[in-house]
Amino acid sequence: MGKPEIVQSEESKAQERIIRLSAQLRQYNHQYYDLDQPTISDAEYDFLLQELISLEQQWPEFVVPDSPTQVVGGQADSALGQIRHRVPMLSLQDVFSWSDVADFTQRIRQVDEKALFVVERKIDGLSLSIRYHNGVMVQAVTRGDGEFFGEDATKNARELLGIPTSIDPSIVDLEVRGEVYMLVSDFQDINRVLEDQNQKTYANPRNLASGTMRQLDSQIVRERKLRFFVFNLQLMEPNIFDSHAESLHWLETQGFSVSPGFVVCRSDQEIEEAISGIGELRGQIDYAIDGAVIKVDNLDLRSRLGTTSKVPRWAVAFKYPPEEKSTLLRDIIVQVGRTGRITPMAILEPVHLAGTLVSRATLHNQGYIDALDIRVGDTVRVHKSGEIIPAVIGVDFEKRPEGAERFVLPSKCPVCGADTVYIDDGADLFCTGLDCPAQLSRHLVYFASRAAMDIAGLGSATVEALMDHGYLKSIADIYKLFSRRAELINQGIVGRQRSVDNLLAQIEKSKQNPLYQLLSGLGIPGVGRQTARNIATAMGSMEKLCEAETEKLLQIPDVGKITADNLYKFFRQDQNRHLLEELAAAGVRMFDEEPVLLETPLSNLNFVITGSFSDLSREQFTRLIENAGGRVSESVSKKTDYVIAGEKAGSKIDKADSLGISIISRDEFFALFPDLTVTKE
Repeated sequence: MGKPEIVQSEESKAQERIIRLSAQLRQYNHQYYDLDQPTISDAEYDFLLQELISLEQQWPEFVVPDSPTQVVGGQADSALGQIRHRVPMLSLQDVFSWSDVADFTQRIRQVDEKALFVVERKIDGLSLSIRYHNGVMVQAVTRGDGEFFGEDATKNARELLGIPTSIDPSIVDLEVRGEVYMLVSDFQDINRVLEDQNQKTYANPRNLASGTMRQLDSQIVRERKLRFFVFNLQLMEPNIFDSHAESLHWLETQGFSVSPGFVVCRSDQEIEEAISGIGELRGQIDYAIDGAVIKVDNLDLRSRLGTTSKVPRWAVAFKYPPEEKSTLLRDIIVQVGRTGRITPMAILEPVHLAGTLVSRATLHNQGYIDALDIRVGDTVRVHKSGEIIPAVIGVDFEKRPEGAERFVLPSKCPVCGADTVYIDDGADLFCTGLDCPAQLSRHLVYFASRAAMDIAGLGSATVEALMDHGYLKSIADIYKLFSRRAELINQGIVGRQRSVDNLLAQIEKSKQNPLYQLLSGLGIPGVGRQTARNIATAMGSMEKLCEAETEKLLQIPDVGKITADNLYKFFRQDQNRHLLEELAAAGVRMFDEEPVLLETPLSNLNFVITGSFSDLSREQFTRLIENAGGRVSESVSKKTDYVIAGEKAGSKIDKADSLGISIISRDEFFALFPDLTVTKE
């Protein structure tokens, strides 16, 4: 006899679903507001929130105080300093249909039948409140929890475009609220630079703008060209306005950028036309829009309508449905980016989407293709994620043609033929070819950088110029420039004779660099400057490294399984071996001098440094340890003897603690090794 079936009541099902939805949405709020790392789209979030609202209306006894329907925003970051809100920075009630908009306007007209409304673009950014006292900016506060506290962003706000530092001094007290945002074009420029530097790129402009406003260095705000527009007058003393539209016009005269293209409307038809007009702009303007806001224009009427605990009663946000269309997937091609990442791209039957003609869409990686089971010849659903990048989001399997085959990313780079490997978390595929034309510019710049061979004068502009004129088609070509000195001087590609000779002198000097600098310059995944030092110390020569088996490589400090595999594969590729032969023939040093083995204070001890120190940099600390015979690694492992922790030490502390590794301070380090002293440079 089996177990009796447990029949769950509708009441318990509703309670269980409310608990699960609340937990999900709290996590999504934390990721969006506090971490600037959303994991679902706005449309998916809105769908879940509406389900929770509906369930709580049906089962009010299960509503809890910290439900996502009852609270506003995220948490204030205490690291930036907290400021209490004088006027709560509430969120807006979302509506999704014309009938929802009509219900809102009808409720308002029951209080004032002649009410006017203002329709504005809802730009996707970071909400900020700014206060002026006697005409001078004194404070800027982020939304934080929306009700009580926000983060102090005053220093960074002074660097925003669209904000005056002073206004009419007769205004004793003024507080405005607006949106910090970034142009899509500026966002794309920043991501291109990060790609060139082999760093992680950002998901969308909103995340980057929000993260930038939390930086402690205000110079970064200026460099990234963050902008601000005012969408509301929060508080004014003395108050000289009756309407919202009047206040925006006045703020514009004071030097503020105000809510762009706002429209004053009387009838529902005018409101609908204004919302539709904003919708048509999506994808055509240089910033992201995630809706339209409908507000009561009269400020006195707003006061009478008041607010709930979470939203004002005098405004709503119309959320556009994510535009989605079906079309034919003609082909899947792969592109090799400047970082070597291989990205699959869908070639589509052209379709109009969010104001633009879309013929290509990203497929992200092999895991994404497999999860959706996307195949050439399928009829696929496409939408624009964040109004910027088209993406395939689904397949109509009923329309799949017979014989459609599973797509697999290539094991060889389509540009240079080198092996491809999955690195980091295994999601993304990369080309391993050092001379791959698709990424040669980045490889050359990195090879010559201070982190590698340190060839002064061979920066990105010079590299691009030499590549454009056919002088650089490989890293080895750097050392062939000596034979073309006269041509370089005559053509003026890198300047006059003195500039050419200085560059050639730097190239000649680099031939005698220690082995670790050459190894670092090869850009092998997982091999940074410090790991390269450890490898060079352990192996002594490029020849021994080229012949080393994985088991031997795993014995080197700071080399794990993935890095060892990357090294093994790298040095067994014909393209890379040929490059090393050319470099050796050009006179580049391929070995280190045999070390004199002396007993030193830190012999055979492995250290990891985390955090910052007041009297010396991490690099100085590293050199101090290495000069005393110790080794410094970038990551904590079982081989680590000590973790030296400074101010704002990171997650390495937790890893060390879990492994039972000694964690010591700067002072404790010097107490353990009193013969070592800090040398000021």
